[in-house]
Amino acid sequence: MKSRILGKTAWSISEIGLGCWQLGNDFGPIEDKQALAVLDAAKEQGISFFDTADVYGAGLSEERIGRWLKQSSWQPKIATKVGRNGELYPDGYTKVKMKQSLQASAKRLGVETLNLAQLHCVPREVLFAGDVLAWMEDFQQEGLIEYFGASVEMIDEALFCCQHDKLASLQVLFNLFRQDAVDELFPLVSEKNIGVIVRLPLASGLLTGKMFKGYQFDESDHRHYNKDGVAFHVGETFNGIPFDQGIDLVEEVSAMLPEDHSILDVALRWILDQPQVSTIIAGATRPEQVIRNAQASLLEPLSTELHHKLKTFYLQKVRQAIRGGI
Repeated sequence: MKSRILGKTAWSISEIGLGCWQLGNDFGPIEDKQALAVLDAAKEQGISFFDTADVYGAGLSEERIGRWLKQSSWQPKIATKVGRNGELYPDGYTKVKMKQSLQASAKRLGVETLNLAQLHCVPREVLFAGDVLAWMEDFQQEGLIEYFGASVEMIDEALFCCQHDKLASLQVLFNLFRQDAVDELFPLVSEKNIGVIVRLPLASGLLTGKMFKGYQFDESDHRHYNKDGVAFHVGETFNGIPFDQGIDLVEEVSAMLPEDHSILDVALRWILDQPQVSTIIAGATRPEQVIRNAQASLLEPLSTELHHKLKTFYLQKVRQAIRGGI
């Protein structure tokens, strides 16, 4: 597993991380034994960065990670998030409640100080008011968190966060089917020394190439109940692209690839070819998926010609299909 530096933290972390949304049973139910097997597989693959949140399974994801950390010799950096639980979202944001939420996360994870705490897609008006970022800096000075970042949905939100001098990281939607950050955001993060954490690298599984029209998801899976943005932002599920249209796009782009290139490998390698990216938080519900994702770190960079084809395809075919803004 290769490593990269995460912005102002100066941490050397695995370039393939582990997204832990699924450990809260938000992609369908998984048992504790299976969740622990996923975490064990991450350790075996040298994955040293995990990303979770207090609302993943109402704290279940954090609790499972915390229990695992107690019995593990492997101590990855753990990033969590704050700002979407019912005490805060959508209009109950206070400094006291934010601190209490972070303290609860630390307790579930079994730590005194959180490695990295990220604002969790807070409402635009709350973010742009600026108070929440100032509070995060205060929590850092108090020793509750080592570093802070922001997880955002829109590029303009990311650009706003970049103006805060202490911001260590940005978590963004970024993949073959959402490429705008390359030109609009990445030059600024380079200038500001802000780490980029990529979420939804496979567009909720679309870019694995294993889905098909009529594919059935468990009712507890957000890909079942949020495919049109009913529960939360539409862009967080299938990249904001209508599912059937997404399947068509995957088939079309797959046909463009060299014979020895799978769409999953290309999707992950394309992200790693962007030097501003610090890590990809790829989710997995089974150990073999962790292993498969980790292998992307060993792949050779894509050719300049293929990069050009993929950008052209995005601009001509994909971008206009994304709902919810970019």
